[in-house]
Amino acid sequence: MAEAEAAQLKEEGNRHFQLQDYKAATKSYSQALKLTKDKALLATLYRNRAACGLKMESYVQAASDASRAIDINSSDIKALYRRCQALEHLGKLDQAFKDVQRCATLEPRNQNFQETLRRLNTSIQEKLRVQFSTDSRVQKMFEILLDENSEADKLEKAANNLIVLGREEAGAERIFQNNGVALLLQLVDTKRPELVLAAVRTLSGMCSGHRARATVILHAVRIDRICSLMAVENEEMSLAVCNLLQAVIDSLSGEDKREHQGKEEALVLDTKKDLKQITNHLLDMLVSKKVSGQGRDQAMNLLNKNVPRKDLAIHDNSRTIYVVDNGLRKILKVVGQVPDLPSCLPLTDNTRMLASILINKLYDDLRCDPERDHFRKICEEYITSKFDPQDMDKNVIAIQTVSGILQGPFDLGNQLLGLKGVMEMMVALCGSEREVDQLVAVEALIHASTKLSRATFIITNGVSLLKEIYKTTKNEKIKIRTLVGLCKLGSAGGTDYGLRQFAEGSTEKLAKQCRKWLCNASIDTRTRRWAVEGLAYLTLDADVKDDFVQDIPALQAMFELAKTTDKTILYSVATTLVNCTNSYDVKEVIPELVQLAKFSKQHVPEEHPKDKKDFIDMRVKRLLKAGVTSALACMVKADSAILTDQTKELLARVFLALCDNPKDRGTIVAQGGGKALLPLALEGTDVGKVKAAHALAKIAAVSNPDIAFPGERVYEVVRPLVSLLDTQRDGLQNYEALLGLTNLSGRSDRLRQKIFKEKALPDIENYMFENHDQLRQAATECMCNMVLNKEVQERFLADGNDRLKLVVLLCGEDDEKVQNAAAGALAMLTAAHKKLCLKMTQVTTQWLEILQRLCLHDRLSVQHRGLVIAYNLLAADAELAKKLVESELLEILTVVGKQEPDEKRAEVVQTARECLIKCMDYGFIKPVS
Repeated sequence: MAEAEAAQLKEEGNRHFQLQDYKAATKSYSQALKLTKDKALLATLYRNRAACGLKMESYVQAASDASRAIDINSSDIKALYRRCQALEHLGKLDQAFKDVQRCATLEPRNQNFQETLRRLNTSIQEKLRVQFSTDSRVQKMFEILLDENSEADKLEKAANNLIVLGREEAGAERIFQNNGVALLLQLVDTKRPELVLAAVRTLSGMCSGHRARATVILHAVRIDRICSLMAVENEEMSLAVCNLLQAVIDSLSGEDKREHQGKEEALVLDTKKDLKQITNHLLDMLVSKKVSGQGRDQAMNLLNKNVPRKDLAIHDNSRTIYVVDNGLRKILKVVGQVPDLPSCLPLTDNTRMLASILINKLYDDLRCDPERDHFRKICEEYITSKFDPQDMDKNVIAIQTVSGILQGPFDLGNQLLGLKGVMEMMVALCGSEREVDQLVAVEALIHASTKLSRATFIITNGVSLLKEIYKTTKNEKIKIRTLVGLCKLGSAGGTDYGLRQFAEGSTEKLAKQCRKWLCNASIDTRTRRWAVEGLAYLTLDADVKDDFVQDIPALQAMFELAKTTDKTILYSVATTLVNCTNSYDVKEVIPELVQLAKFSKQHVPEEHPKDKKDFIDMRVKRLLKAGVTSALACMVKADSAILTDQTKELLARVFLALCDNPKDRGTIVAQGGGKALLPLALEGTDVGKVKAAHALAKIAAVSNPDIAFPGERVYEVVRPLVSLLDTQRDGLQNYEALLGLTNLSGRSDRLRQKIFKEKALPDIENYMFENHDQLRQAATECMCNMVLNKEVQERFLADGNDRLKLVVLLCGEDDEKVQNAAAGALAMLTAAHKKLCLKMTQVTTQWLEILQRLCLHDRLSVQHRGLVIAYNLLAADAELAKKLVESELLEILTVVGKQEPDEKRAEVVQTARECLIKCMDYGFIKPVS
């Protein structure tokens, strides 16, 4: 019974393989392997599964399966050749050569084996030549770099060559084998910045994607030494060392997603100890006075990136629990730093915000209430331990810590606001004589009043307090911050025109003052940032946003701030732009519910007259003119944890609003918008990725892809566009994605292949059935381009599907555009394969009637495509040609062929005449003398 079932499963696997469903085939073969002990059948199953592995590019698995088949039968020529192919892909050319040599011995006349033998021999000779030349080049480079008398240009060239070599697998291995790590450490010991930088970057390349090498390098260089290099003041050095550590962490944790080759897996038993050691050193860096602000930021970037889970579906959050237990107090210390106090650690403008984001990510990564309670208790203990009636500095640090947490996990911050003495201390600090106390207290008040429901205490007590400070203070820094607090409280009603907190005109006055400060270059950047923060709230008011976009100097001042090293401004700028473009989500107003609300005397949200479409379009035009695209592109490049997924979503919303008018898309592309949208479409929140993908689709639909996405970048656009082909998305998103894919698929076969590999074909086919005319038309036009690809043609050739029938029937549609695209697809398919010409006559009884209608069509492009199909059918088979000649088609061809070929009809008449000549060649008709 088991043997019979195994044989049945093998046949099932073969059928799946013929249909190119390699996963299903692999599954069938694997099930059969468990049921049989017959050696011949086992060998066949392993051999067949190896073929699936080759098709799915799982070369390690393919080589393993082929080896098992060869173990059973050492002369299994198919298994030998499949192992040869897999080994070649894995770069093991010498082993692949041995296998194909054995194949050629068993079948000396097989041309395929002889050709592979020649190709591999050439590759091996080239590899040996490169290897020997690489070894000597590596030695030469180190000699130049370690010679104190080397010329500067030679030194720079050698350093750059070494970095490039370290990034290639073969080059990295040669450096490693030639005592490279010890020599690179000698470069680090020179303490010359350019040499240390070259050494760090080379080590970074060598660690990428190779766990064993990364482990050796980590132990040789030592984590404490790596961290001390990252702690320096030099930003470029700090970033390079951060990249080295990231490469090490990726390789040790398997995050690099590369397939580890050969026995490399067995070389490293356990990486957890090394990863824990790296985490401990990074946490120690946070509170060390010896670490520069840059170094602290990079340590936090690494923790932000590597500690919390990337996918909450993964159950294990042990890394987060470890950091909470061993490092939360250290992170709280960074969050509570007050730059104006003498005890402050070295910071950058971004340090505290990075710490807030880290706290937020750690808190979000907790799985249950006990874990969250533990987290809260640590925060409470830390804050209350700072309260000291005798030491005002400690109290300021406590409130600064609360302020930092409020910028992270808001719910936790709210709970901490309820701690005894926190609100009282804020009020007390507001009335203090010291500038630093007032600054910290006002900022804390601002962060505490983020939500209308939570801000009731602040609205009742805070507004009068802030107004008082605003009137009495002479300090511009404090004045701006109190103003932002008032802006925030004034915008608590959101976009609802009827829920204004302040009297008519007050909001505009506040905004005018913010714009004035924003344009004042004599005020420090940190303080001007608060002016943008104020506008982020005030621009919810339509009058304010309309005035703001007309103030070009203020707009450009904001864009310039967005390009500075202070990345804490990103969220405020993004929010302001979302407000100005009205790209936030708006709830649909249902008239019946409005009537019901009015009847029951409930509040009904009101739309401001300046929030209507024509005003929004005008604002978008002004933003584009002021250079918003280049500012957005610069913001997207920020390599920092401060560019959170939420900020990315806001930027994607703005881009989508800017791309709305097809006439503006050329400007967006020219200013780098296409390039900036790619990372937004691939990373971030689900909503953000969809918005960015939709903006990309709008650009791809109307732009020349070679200009909008030059070089290899165009291939990265395919995946976001394919992700929009989903019934969960709205009709416009699907339609514009199809237009974008149509444009891309018309450029090159490599792009068509990429679209096919991203599994877009079934979705495109589904939309060809769609009732919606424009979706059906766009999908058919996309398929018209896709059928030029060989793999797509193979899908049409395969038995047991209705793909060809669908295209034939679409040629008979009333919609001219659908007809034109379907006829184009059918013309190319029948030209490519004679089998499809015969298949076309079998898929539907209406095929001849549809063909005749195409050949008589009023639209010349459709008629021409119909005549090309007729010619392909005539040329494919004499029997089929005879059938066509016996029908009314001959009369149609004769009528069209006799027409005068004017400029417009030349192609149509010429094709009809070629059809008639074909009929004469068969002898079915004779020329009239």
